[in-house]
Amino acid sequence: METFIQQIKALSTRIERIKDNIQTVEATKTSLIMPLIQALGYDIFNPEELVPEFIADVGIKKGEKIDYAIMENGHPVILIEAKCVHEKLHKHDSQLFRYFGTTKAKFAILTNGIEYKFFTDLEEPNKMDDKPFFIFNLHEIRENHLLELAKFRKNFFNVENVLTTASELKYTNEIKNFLTQQWEEPNEEFIKFVLNDVYQGVKTKKVIDNFREIVKKSLNQFVNDKVNDKLQKALSSTDGNELNTTEKINDDIAPTNEEELIDELEKVVDGPVIVTTEEEIEGYVLIKLMLKENLDANRVYYRDNKSYFNVLLDDNIRKWICRLGFNTSNKYIQLNDELKTTHKLDSVNDILLNKDEILRAIDLTNR
Repeated sequence: METFIQQIKALSTRIERIKDNIQTVEATKTSLIMPLIQALGYDIFNPEELVPEFIADVGIKKGEKIDYAIMENGHPVILIEAKCVHEKLHKHDSQLFRYFGTTKAKFAILTNGIEYKFFTDLEEPNKMDDKPFFIFNLHEIRENHLLELAKFRKNFFNVENVLTTASELKYTNEIKNFLTQQWEEPNEEFIKFVLNDVYQGVKTKKVIDNFREIVKKSLNQFVNDKVNDKLQKALSSTDGNELNTTEKINDDIAPTNEEELIDELEKVVDGPVIVTTEEEIEGYVLIKLMLKENLDANRVYYRDNKSYFNVLLDDNIRKWICRLGFNTSNKYIQLNDELKTTHKLDSVNDILLNKDEILRAIDLTNR
């Protein structure tokens, strides 16, 4: 998995360097698409695994060809249509739609070498869906996207397994996209929906326009409150009653050094003044996903402070697994091992490169 991630990251970095020199579809295939297929573990020079210019006859049309077909047991399982790297991907001009039902392939990919749109037939058997169930972008690599892309690696690819998650993935992504749109610019229908239970008057256009900024502000405050509630949970007793400051510091926080003591005191006395960033949450989620095969995910918690972001075992500050330093341009991860090993990170995804050491830190912490 680590090698795969490194290959994808290297390809992402390479794109920026060579993109302007790529002017044709063929150059896009050779420079960008084939390296990604190769990273997935397929032998691009073996026609038993990858067939370029795969013939997919449609009706009376004979000799129709698709750019690539990934093969399994002599049959295509994934069809790939390529566009030039500078071309936007539009479904309406895709040949995939015509070819999909004429083969045994259950997946189709439309790509320009940077963006990869994955399709299947969730809506109607043997008819490619209008919308992709998964989109992977080499310019915007996220750890959860890497995990989904990894399912298409040759040695791990299983049609049934991918299909079982495709539906949930498709609608999860569509819901996230919808919520993102409403977060940035709520439309009239969404504002009306919100106002149904909070405003009893007639929802005229003027009323909706007046509430637009209030809704946007409320959404932002809601998310911030949720993050702060999580932070405050670490300062609450198990029965929901707040302990006094001295008890909380002595019995629960138990800071391991003076810097941490100052940070925790500020949280108890002054309230939540620390902003937990999306990047820190991504790092936390990535670590939980990474450890789920070796540890009950419900035992992994986090606490943020001004200096670093703590990932904890059993929500106990004494049992910290690692610390993420994302508050400066020099990102790092510090492990709770014998030497308190620290590694520089270029991005959140680099956390994956330290999986073995994180597992060792958990073994030491859990003794």
